[in-house]
Amino acid sequence: MSKDNNVQPIFILPEGTQRTTGKSAQRNNIMAGKVIAETVRTTLGPKGMDKMIVDSMGDVTVTNDGVTILQEMQIEHPAAKMIVEVAKTQEEEIGDGTTTAVVVAGELLKQAEELLDQNIHPTVIVRGYRQAAEKAQEILKQIAEPVTTSDDELLKKIAGTAICGKGAEVAKEKLSELAVRAVKRVSAEEYDKENIKLEKKTGGAIEDTELIEGIVIEKEVVHSGMPKNIQSAKIALIDSALEIKNTEIDAKISITDPTQMQAFLEQEEKMIRNMIDKVIKSGANVVFCQKGVDDLAQHFLAKKGIMVARRVKQSDMKSIGRATGAKIISNLDDLTEADLGKAGTVEERKIGEDEMIFVTQCENPKAVTILVRGGTEHIVDEAKRAMTDAIGDVAAALKVGKVVAGAGAPETELAKELRKYSEGLSGREQLAVQAFAHAMEIIPKTLAENAGLDPIDIITELKSAHENNKKWAGVDAFTGKIIDSWETGVIEPLNIKTQAISSAAEVTQMILRIDDVIAGGKESGPPSGGMPQGMPPGMPPGMGGM
Repeated sequence: MSKDNNVQPIFILPEGTQRTTGKSAQRNNIMAGKVIAETVRTTLGPKGMDKMIVDSMGDVTVTNDGVTILQEMQIEHPAAKMIVEVAKTQEEEIGDGTTTAVVVAGELLKQAEELLDQNIHPTVIVRGYRQAAEKAQEILKQIAEPVTTSDDELLKKIAGTAICGKGAEVAKEKLSELAVRAVKRVSAEEYDKENIKLEKKTGGAIEDTELIEGIVIEKEVVHSGMPKNIQSAKIALIDSALEIKNTEIDAKISITDPTQMQAFLEQEEKMIRNMIDKVIKSGANVVFCQKGVDDLAQHFLAKKGIMVARRVKQSDMKSIGRATGAKIISNLDDLTEADLGKAGTVEERKIGEDEMIFVTQCENPKAVTILVRGGTEHIVDEAKRAMTDAIGDVAAALKVGKVVAGAGAPETELAKELRKYSEGLSGREQLAVQAFAHAMEIIPKTLAENAGLDPIDIITELKSAHENNKKWAGVDAFTGKIIDSWETGVIEPLNIKTQAISSAAEVTQMILRIDDVIAGGKESGPPSGGMPQGMPPGMPPGMGGM
């Protein structure tokens, strides 16, 4: 059979497409995951350090919060983005534990890489990891302890554990108490953290942070002639403009003499008076309007002694509704006294440089506000993030009704139990389960490293304590000793751990199953020389700055 030397190469993919296959694709993806984990790893625990991120506009963020770091970094690498999704899910579901989830995912990938080097097939590792993750959930549920709304001290410890290691730690006692009070206040059944509004204001110290049994909005009273303080407030929430709407179509009004002009203006005034009369008739003395309020309408409302704020955000409208019992009305014709909400006081106060409206002394508020204070913008931002974590943790603990001790204790216990479980398995999955167990120890190991301790000594001591049935033996980052983390008061909700481990395991399995990366050519990509220098092959430019 003659060989044709002039066979044309067949192009299946468009020009400029980069394709990485087999082991190199896997290695690139695993490396991206490991780099992400390394980036946030130093922020874990009470002795964790902070990151300063400067965006393209020059805005500075200083934080120790895993998900904030990853979102601000604007990551490009596709596999790295998958790890960032883990942090986002953790943030949305629980509100805390983002760093833990990412660090565990990074370590699972690292352990998988060692198994791949031993020529163990990725699907075998994936199967072993899946078994280990299911077993891990069981073990965590077995070792967890119950918690109820009456366990105030325990709930404060949960909030304190979340705040520990953040910039707001100076006021840990006070902030913990506020977080517990806020969560218990909004709803005994749902524990929905959405009902706790965090409003931040620069000025004062973190200790000046306060819980308001009602809502605070960053708005001012629209007219200087309106009262700034109203007692026994009856609140109307209006989702329509208190002004004459412009017609949707281009309309021309021809006026031929001055009397017609006067009649036109009088008609406009009459329409606005009609609107205002409906508000007055309902008995409302405070109006929050989601849209605009005409100057003339402001004048009429001011004369009647009604306080008005305009262009209020929809989320604030809903919060005021939950706090006062007011219903949001879209059509003024439907406004009746039954739709009004009640509050003891509505007043405008000057906080720092800005005016804010406080809706307080609500009868049974289903929404409350925490006004976070601090000396500078960066401190207030970090204090707000610490409060978000604390509220999320307390709400999560009460929702599930189960907690575990922290300080690396549950992870060490998991590693011990998973090793026992692996002994009953046959085949190569056993190696994957052992690798999963080993990966769990990254949390106590990182806590020790961040505290400047020798991780090998700490892990050895921890293992021996757990072998002696001390299930809550953890590492004290301040003294370097092995402690009973339950007695010391390092407590976390169970679902921080269950969520972190399940999402880390899932994303690892997904990354390990990828053996081909096909990246479409970008219109304005790097020059034809390929990747910029000093960057691993197959890694898009967004990872270069890490």
